[in-house]
This record gives sequence, C-alpha cells and structure tokens, in this order.
Amino acid sequence: MRHTLLLATVAAAIGIAPAEAANPFAQRSTLPYQAPPFDKIQDGDYQPAIEQGIVESLAEVRAIADNPAAPTFDNTIVAMERQGQMLARAQAAFGQVAQANTNPTLQAAQAALAPKLAAYGDTIYLDPKLFARVKTLHANKASLKLDAEQAMLVGEYYTSFVRAGAQLSAADQTTLRDLNRQISTAGIAFRQRLLAATKAGALVLDDPAKLAGMTPGEVQSAARDAADRKLPGKYLLPLQNTTGQPALEALSDRATRKALFDQSWTRTEKGDANDTRAAILQLIALRARKANLLGYKTWADYSLAEQMAKTADTARGFLDALDAPTAAAQAAQVGELQQAIDAEKGGFKLEPWDWELYAEKVRKAKFDLDLNETKPYLEIWNVLENGVFYAANQLYGVTFKRRTDIPTYHPDIRVYEVFEEGGKPLGLAYFDYWKRDNKSGGAWMNSFVRQAKIFGTKPVIANTANFTKPAAGQPGLVTFSDVRTMFHEFGHGLHGFFANQTYPTLSGTAVARDFVEFPSQFNEHWALEPRVLAHYAHHYQTGAAMPQPLVDKIKRAETFNQGYSFGETLAAAQLDMAWHSVPATAVPTDVDAFEAKALGATGLDVAHVPPRYRSSYFAHIWGSGYAAGYYAYLWTDMIQQNVYDWFEQHGGMTRANGQRLRDLVLSRGHTEDYNVMFRAMTGHEPQVAPLLRKHGLDLAKP
Repeated sequence: MRHTLLLATVAAAIGIAPAEAANPFAQRSTLPYQAPPFDKIQDGDYQPAIEQGIVESLAEVRAIADNPAAPTFDNTIVAMERQGQMLARAQAAFGQVAQANTNPTLQAAQAALAPKLAAYGDTIYLDPKLFARVKTLHANKASLKLDAEQAMLVGEYYTSFVRAGAQLSAADQTTLRDLNRQISTAGIAFRQRLLAATKAGALVLDDPAKLAGMTPGEVQSAARDAADRKLPGKYLLPLQNTTGQPALEALSDRATRKALFDQSWTRTEKGDANDTRAAILQLIALRARKANLLGYKTWADYSLAEQMAKTADTARGFLDALDAPTAAAQAAQVGELQQAIDAEKGGFKLEPWDWELYAEKVRKAKFDLDLNETKPYLEIWNVLENGVFYAANQLYGVTFKRRTDIPTYHPDIRVYEVFEEGGKPLGLAYFDYWKRDNKSGGAWMNSFVRQAKIFGTKPVIANTANFTKPAAGQPGLVTFSDVRTMFHEFGHGLHGFFANQTYPTLSGTAVARDFVEFPSQFNEHWALEPRVLAHYAHHYQTGAAMPQPLVDKIKRAETFNQGYSFGETLAAAQLDMAWHSVPATAVPTDVDAFEAKALGATGLDVAHVPPRYRSSYFAHIWGSGYAAGYYAYLWTDMIQQNVYDWFEQHGGMTRANGQRLRDLVLSRGHTEDYNVMFRAMTGHEPQVAPLLRKHGLDLAKP
C-alpha cells in the first residue's frame, strides 16, 4: 500500500498520469534473451511505458535516498543499478524504433518525453540526500573492500552526480533544470526538422537521361523510390545524411550533379519549417551557459574532461596536427582531378559536385579499378554471413544461426543468435540495413538488452544502416564502402557481445566517445583480410571468387582519395570543436558566417572538400551525443591503427590475438582507465604516425 501511495505521489509531482492498463513493457519479455516483443508492442505503448517507468524509477530512487540505514555499496550503489527496469526496457526499444522506423505518433512521443526525461535525470542527480550517500561512499572507498569494478562504479556515480550539478547551490540547480529542459526540447526539434528536411530534399527528375552513368538497377531503384512517394513516371534520388551523395560518383550530367549537391548542401537552410539554424543557435547558447554553470569555460572543456583525451586542448592539438598533411594531400589531388577534367576538354573548374565522378575516373586510370566491378561480388547477406561473421569466428571463435521466430519492428530486419566457441549462447543480433524515408541517416549500433551479471542478462543488439534497397527481384548488391560499414557496426556489436560486467552502468559499449569507436574501426580491417575476402567475395550469380587482379587493384587504391575522405571528416571534426569552444559571452548569431570562418581557419581546402556534415545537418553534434566529440572518429582511428600494427607484428589474424584483444579490451567495458587498457594491449602510448601512414598522408609535409 505504501509503495502504491508513493508511486501516485511521484506521478502527481512530475505531471504524469499513472498507467491505466497493462503495457508490454510492464514485465520482462518472455522471448529468448528478453528480446523486445515487437509483435505485441504498438506505437502508442512507448510513451505511457516510459512515463510509468519514470514514476516507478523515481519511487525506487526515493526509497534508496530515504533509507535510514547508513549508506553501503549494496544499499545505495547496487540498489541504484537495480532500479528503473521498466524504464530501461521501454527506452531501449523506443530509442531504436524512433530512429529507424519513425512516424507521427513516435515523433509526438519524442517531443512530449524529452522534457520529462530531462526532469527525471535532474530529479535523481540533484537529490541532496541521494548525493550525500554517494559522496560518503566515495570518500570512504578505500576502506570498503571493493573489487576493481565496484571501485570504478562508485567513482562513476560520484563523478556523474558532480557533473550533473549536485554540488551547485539551490538557485543554480533551478537554473540548470531549466537549461536541461530547453536543451532536450531543442535537440528533439533539430532531429525532427532534419529528418523532414532530408526527406524533402530528395532530387526529383523527369528525364531518365539525367541519370546517365547510373546502372540500370540504380535507375530502377530511383523509379521505385519516386513511385513510393506517389510520383509515377519520375525518378527520385533520396539524400544520405552526409554532404556528399553516392550518386555523385556516377552521374555524368553536370547539371544533375550540381542539383543533387545543392539539395544536400541546403536541405536544412531553406527558411521553412525544417530550417535547423535557429535550433542550433539555441543549443550552442544553452550548452555554453550550462558549461559555465558547472565550472567550465566552454562545452568542449566540460565534455572532454571524461574522455580518453582528457582535455579540449589535447583534442584540438590532435586535430590541428592533421590539418597540414591533409591540406597537402588535397592540393595534390585537386591538381590530378583538374587535369582529368582538362583532358576531356571539360571547360570548367573543379567543384565539390565534380569531385567523386572525377576521382573515380582518376582511380580507374591510375589503378585500373572500376568500383562497379566489385558490386556483383558483394551480395549483402553473403557479405554478412560469410564475411562479417566469418571474421568474428576466426578471431573470437563465435558462431551464428539465423532466427526467424524473433519478432521485429520492420520486415526488412534479419535476426541471428550468437554462440560462444563451445556453443554457449551469447546473445541476439538484429540487422536493419535498407534505407527508408522514415529512418534517420547514417549507421549505428544500439542495445535492446545490455549484458549485466546482476540481472543475468545477455546482449541483444541492433546494427542499422542506410544502404540502397534493390528493386523487387534484384539482388542486394552493395558497395565496398557499405561492406566497411557492415564490419564497422558489427565491431560495436562485438564490443557489446563480449561485455563481462556485473553492473550495467559499466557494461560493454558504455565507454567514452573517444574510445567507443575504436573496436568498430578496428573491425573494418578484416574486410580486406585475404582469408576473409576470399570467403565472402563471390559473384552473386556464378559463385566465382573475386578475381585476384581485382583484389590487388582494391588494395593498391586503398590510400587513394584520402584528401577527400579523410579531409571531409577532419573538417567536420574541426567544425564541431569550433562550435563547442565558443564561450557563453561570444555565442554567434549567424550559423553560416560562423561555419565559414571556422572552416577557413583550418587551412583545409574546404572549397573543394566541404565538411562531411554542414553545421545545419550535423546530427552527431546537435541531435545525439557527439557534441565536442566528433574528433573521436579520428582519435579512435589512431588508437585502432596502433592496435592493428600490434596485430601485424604478432602474427595478424589469429585466434590467439583475437582472444587477447577480447580479454584486454573488448570484455572490459568501462572497468578500467582507457589509457591503461590501451597500454596493456600495445605496450606504448598512442602514436599518430600509424594513422597518417594508413591514410597515405605525410606528417613531414607543411
């Protein structure tokens, strides 16, 4: 009775109506591995489940804070780890579905829940009684006889409370609550506007001649995409999340290329309801104020304090050191591409919308490599099963079995069960690969269920991408870039599957931004490992292996076009760092002017190589957790290349080396300092030279 009254009191206090009926998330799923019961979940179930989960969680937290007994590790920290299970179940499923298969109901739920979830977090982390218990445990940590994971967990709780404002005055905490509410609302507004703008920005064409250069299958897909939007007889090129668009490397009509690039570049800057610039200016001002309130000069200083890099100065210094060698590579490549244009008597100067087409022509000339030659050997499910899975088996001994009895949120999804080397069940993996208009751009890994010994749970993860879906009856052929993405995202999956933690807060991929991309980028190497490539690169019709001369061409061309591919990522990372190094007293008022100035200061050739994401559609930093963290993709590229060098020096792709990486890194979660883990694996500090060598860049160039 007392618990029921407490629930009702909490619900009333935070403006949430108690759930009136049974909800699919109310109890643990009875499916294998507690997988979400998507056959029972309706779109309208998510919001009430999350709201009820908030109510139950806060009631449980209130009981922990009010416990009259002296704080102990079990009655405070472990109790916090155990509370909030309904909320965790509902949020995990909602987070994935709202990103990958959204609709107006889910978007309305996102908007309604954002301020409530912000207030929920503040209610916990700004609770003085709860913080007092955590603070006492942290102060006495040395005498509590904790193991290494428990000690790390106490430190994480204390740091999380402090970084959330637990030590602020009551007045400042009130200000912080308001800032958090506004930040959450502005972030949702940005994401929803971006999704709508990206859909609206698709290029629609009437004349198939404008698609010259694309394959017949790609033209069919463009016709199908148009028909799906009730545009019969037309052709539609949907936008990817990045500035550059895949079709730019094939389209021979320059006007079409420019039109497609312009649609991408201006998608969120049309002055309409989908324009994101106002939300960006609001977000940067709010974040700067929050950083100041918490004792930091800028958001970058606040964000980097808990990363492997430790300080914003370290991250900026790392990026700045890459500018000059990258700019030198860009200058050389601009000259090459302009020569190719002039050789054809093109009569025009190279522009960004020309780059990929002419880079592909130069690639063919220099390396005799046409990337379209590779696609018949890259059928998506064969790549997954005989490439991605095979590499994981060779390194870690794991095996996979397709499951058709697990319900999913969309019929395109495939599910596989994962087993340890001896046959012990390890978890479930979902693969949602095809692009949809209602799917956020890019590729990612999410967890439906996180490994945790205190719950006896095993991982249930999802890999999501935005590959071009084939026309009906056509094979699912992908590009080699797509193949790399498949290996990359499953690297995240392996990090989740190999988690071996007692407590969910420290489990698996729950690590710093500039460490979490390390396992995924490392896993990309195996896409071109000879043994792996020979196992999956087979012609979808004949079964013939990819010819060795074609394989050799791919390898020789590995560092080609790095001025563009590395440069666009570096420019985006510098843009992110520039935005989040702005103090609260100097928040800009013009997004485009700030962007131009920030990019100009890098010395990179952004006139020919624009950033991978422009400010106005940079979802990583405005709509997810990479604010002042996009540098992590380059930082972790450095980390993983150091580890790959270690592999090459110790026998390469062997079962023993895979086990070493699993034991020292992939199974550790956040139970150890990241630099300690790295040194244990490689025997030295991170070195930038292997990163530059990998990308064919010369550190000595000015």
